[in-house]
Amino acid sequence: MREGGLLRRTVWFYGALFGLLTAALGGAVTGFILLRGSWFELLIAAALGLIFTQFAFLAHEASHRQVFASGKRNDRAGRLIGTIIIGMSYGWWMNKHSRHHANPNRVGKDPDIELDVLSFQPEHAATRRGLAGAFTRRQGYMFFPILVLEGLNLHVQSVRFLLGRGPVPGRWRELAGIAAHFAVVFGAVFAVLPVGMAFAFLGVQLAVFGVYMGASFAPNHKGMPIVRADEKLDFFTKQVRTSRNIRGRFWASALMGGLNYQIEHHLFPSMPRPHLARAREIVRAYCQGRDIPYTETGLIESWGIVIRYLNTVGLAARDPFECPMLAMRR
Repeated sequence: MREGGLLRRTVWFYGALFGLLTAALGGAVTGFILLRGSWFELLIAAALGLIFTQFAFLAHEASHRQVFASGKRNDRAGRLIGTIIIGMSYGWWMNKHSRHHANPNRVGKDPDIELDVLSFQPEHAATRRGLAGAFTRRQGYMFFPILVLEGLNLHVQSVRFLLGRGPVPGRWRELAGIAAHFAVVFGAVFAVLPVGMAFAFLGVQLAVFGVYMGASFAPNHKGMPIVRADEKLDFFTKQVRTSRNIRGRFWASALMGGLNYQIEHHLFPSMPRPHLARAREIVRAYCQGRDIPYTETGLIESWGIVIRYLNTVGLAARDPFECPMLAMRR
C-alpha cells in the first residue's frame, strides 16, 4: 500500500469536496430564502439533511487523519465541520468511534453493539420483556422507522457527552460551536417560517439526516460475526471478518462517503477516500489467495441482511405470557 502511494494524502480531493458541499449548502440557503413561506421549504429541509450527512462523512474522514498529514489540522477541520456545520460533538464521535475501530463487533468492547433502543446481541434481547420485548421481536422491521429519530439522538448524545463529568478536550469550544449552529438554524427557521412550518422543517431535516446516517453506517458491520470477549484474533482477521463492503465503486463511494470500502477502511483507517478502490483490489486478491472470507454485497441486499439479523436477534426477547412449551418449539 505504501509503495503504491495509497497512503499519501489527497488534499486536492478534500478541498474540492469541501468546496462542492459549501456551494450546495449555499444553494440550499438561497432556496430557503426564495421559497419563504412555501411548503416547498420542506424540500430544502430534506436537501439540508443530505448535505449535513455529506459533511459528516468529511468530518469522519478528518477524525481518521485521512485529509491532512498533520493530526492537529485534521482535528481542527473535524471540529469545525462537526460542531459548527453539523451541530455534533467531534470529541464524542472520536471517543465512541475509536473504540469501535479498535474492537469491531467485540462483546464488551465495541460501543456500537451495546444495548440501546435496538438489541444487537441475543443476550441483550433476552432481557427485554413486555412492550420492550414485543418491540425487540420485531426490531428489524422497525430499523428504518427508528432512524427517523436518529438525527435528534446524535445531537442529544453529543450534548450529554460534553456536559458530563470527566475531562473532555475542547469541551467549551465544542459547546460554543454547537450553540452557534443551533442559534443560526433555529433563528433563521423561526424568523422566516410560520411556527408550524418551522417545526415541520426541522423535523424533516433531522429525519433525513438520521435515516441517511444510519443507512450508511449500519451495513458495514451489522449482521457480521460477533467476536466473543475472550476470543483471540490477529488484527487483520479481526478487521476483515467483522466488516462488509458495498458494491458500486464510484456511485457507492460518493453516496456513502467511502464507507462502502469498509474492509479497507478498517485495515488502513488513515487512507484517503480516492485510494480505497485500488486498495480493495489488493486486499481482495490477498484474501482470495489465502481463502480468507471477504464479504461484499449490494447496498439494498445489505439492508436486508441487517433487518433479518435484527429480527433473528430479537427472537431472544420472550413474551412473559407465552406458553413455555410454545416458546421452546419456536
